Formats: sequence, C-alpha cells, structure tokens
Amino acid sequence: MRIRPTLAPALALAVTATLAAAVPATATPATPTTRHASCPQLSKSLKWYGTNRDKLQRTIDERGVCSHPELAHGHGQRPVAAFDWDNTITKNDVTDATLVWSLQHDKILRPAHWRDTSKWLTPAADRALTKACGTDVPVGAPLNTSTNTACADEIFSIRDEAKTHGGAEAFAGTWNHRRTVPQYAWIPQLFAGHTVAELRSYAAAARTRALKAPIGSTVKVGSHTVPAYVRYYDQQRDLVNTLRRAGFDVYIVSAGSEPVTEVWSAGIGFDKKHTIAIRSVLDKHGRITYENQGCGGIGDNKGEAIPYVDGKRCWVNQEIFGIKGAKAWQQQDFSHRIALGGGDADTDVTFVGDATGAHLVLNRNKNEFMCRAYDNADGRWVVNPMFIEPLPRKSGTYPCSTAAHIEPAGGFGPVRRADGSVVPDQRDSVYGG
Repeated sequence: MRIRPTLAPALALAVTATLAAAVPATATPATPTTRHASCPQLSKSLKWYGTNRDKLQRTIDERGVCSHPELAHGHGQRPVAAFDWDNTITKNDVTDATLVWSLQHDKILRPAHWRDTSKWLTPAADRALTKACGTDVPVGAPLNTSTNTACADEIFSIRDEAKTHGGAEAFAGTWNHRRTVPQYAWIPQLFAGHTVAELRSYAAAARTRALKAPIGSTVKVGSHTVPAYVRYYDQQRDLVNTLRRAGFDVYIVSAGSEPVTEVWSAGIGFDKKHTIAIRSVLDKHGRITYENQGCGGIGDNKGEAIPYVDGKRCWVNQEIFGIKGAKAWQQQDFSHRIALGGGDADTDVTFVGDATGAHLVLNRNKNEFMCRAYDNADGRWVVNPMFIEPLPRKSGTYPCSTAAHIEPAGGFGPVRRADGSVVPDQRDSVYGG
C-alpha cells in the first residue's frame, strides 16, 4: 500500500532501493545430464492431465538446482515463477468470496456519491445504486446490505456483470482494455474508508467460511447464486513448494485486491513481497482511498493500470525485475522474464506467455488464452483441466482468427503470433470428464 501525502516520497525511495539491490533473473536453461537427489520432484500421487507433470518437471529440472546446483547454496541468479491466484491456485474467486461476506455483514461504507467510486461509473449505475442503497445511512457509515438485498444485489451485479441489475451498462468512457477493467478496479474502491487491517479481517473471515463450505455449495446474493466454497488446489500447492525447493523465486500476481490476496496467499507460504495485486493508495490516516498505485510510468490513478492482461506484465517487470517507466509494458530479454507462469483467464495471457520455460493454463474456456495455449507456438504450453469441477468440452471452436484478441480500444480481433501470422481457430481438446 502507498501512504500519502507526506510519507510517499520516502517510501518510494525505500522500495526503489530495495528492488534495485536484489533483482532476480531467470537462470539460463540447461538440460540436466543425470537426475539426482538435488532434483526436487513433483508428487506422483497427485493427478495431472496426460504428461503435464513431466512437462512441468522438465522446466523445474532445466532451470532449478538440478541443472544449477549453486542455487542450493544461495549463489547464482534465481529463476522466477509467477502465478495468477483466483481459479489458478484456488478453485473460485477469493475477492468475490470477500465481497459476498462483506455484503452479508454490512461492511461497505456509503460514499458521498456513488460516481466518486469509479471514474467510469455511468449515470445509470449511479442512479441505480442510489435508489437501491438509499440515502438514509450517513455518508461514511455502513450500508445495511445484509437486510437491504436490493442494495447488495445492485453492487454485486455491477461487480459481476458490469451492468446494473436492470441491465444498463455500469461503466463507460475510455480506458485501455489490456491494462484495466473497471469492475475489477472497483473492488478496492468499494472498500474506501476502511483500513488495510479491517479489509484483511473481512478476507480472513470469508476465507474461514469458504474453506469450510462443501465443494459444490452455493450462496445467494440478492438474485445471484454464487459459489460458497473455495479450495486450494493440492497440485498447485505441490508445484509452488517444489519450485521453491528447486531454487525458484515464486510470486503471485493477481487482479484482485492486494490485502485480500495476501490473506489467502499466506496460506501457502507467500509473504507480502511475493504477493502482487491491486494496491490502494492510503490517506494520511491509513485508510483506503479511491485511488490505486500505478505501473509503467503511470502514477497514482483511479484504476488505469491494474494487474490485468498487459498490466500483469507491467507489474511483474516493475515489482520483480525492477524495470521502471514505460519500458515495463514491453516484453523483456530472456534474463528478465519469468521461467514459469500459470493462469486461467485472458487476464493472464500476456505474463504467462512471457514465460521462457513453461506456460501453465487451467482451462476455463477463455478465448484469447486458449488460442495461445492450443496454438502452442513454442511447444511449451501446458493445458490442464481445472482440478475441481472441470469444465466439459467447449462446443465449436475458439474464434482465434477473428475475435479472440482483446483490443486496447475495446472489442476483439484476431490473435497473432510474434511474426504477425494469424492463429487459426482452435478446438478444445483438454477438458474435464
């Protein structure tokens, strides 16, 4: 979190100095000649699709202590792995779980004007929220969303569908669609007025409830039925721990709210430094504001540069490799790219595609991501069904040649390879039973 106004310059200098002092880089690939005790192995008791365990193990062996034994003694440049969080490390969305819990426990504070919460919120959304949530509650006081289901329903509709409950567009205007999406940026902004510690406590309570809820269970939020449960994937927990034993520096990069993601990532050993998500700017009293920290030369802002699609690349480059300014938006040289990346959705396609060793994809039928994965241009894409409640085979084809690439100005176009050629439409071939 960034604190402003008086502490910001000192904190920024401290962070810059820390990153500059310890910039990890991806180890040069090598092929291990003999597998021995210093080659940490993925568990053979956990099920992966097809030969995916072997494909991931190849990258672990190539880049880790098996081929670079000096890493075991703290020498050499540690390879980097980075993963999305929601529906990649866990089944289901932990930000949504936190929002649902917060709505059920009256934790959203009434803003003076709903339009203040997002620079892109439409007049229709402002009117719908004002009508549903009312004006009887004082500004800055908790809304009665546990009993006012219309208010809770309106908030969740806008988060989930970017539309009001009545179907009107909730966000409008201009933004780079490969750097942000307003309803994702809106979640931290909804918690404006709370301290980080308060938001973490809500996430912790939601986590406890979601881990206890049976797999497959649901909960109602207004007219919405959403998953009530969240689970850590055993395979991903094992993968993360195996990478660490092999000398990798492992990070989370999420488009969720950072305090929420930190509560969950700590459950498998990630500290704050290794958890990257949407970072709110704090006021002088330590409370969350409507502003977020920026990336790639973009300063504090209302959500223009969150870890989303190309924004995830920017945050990886800036926070892990110490690359500042506009250059952070660009793909870097081999030594300043992650060795292994994992994700489940189009928001992950750029940073996972930057990986030099393996691109792990959990199949949730997201067009651009699956087009890249099935095209498999470098032969290192690893597609796996979700480990819990996997999706069935997608009917038809992914529209790779026409309408799968998220365009910066909005809309969709063809997915292109590095040489400019168009990826042909792809059929779904890795799916659940």
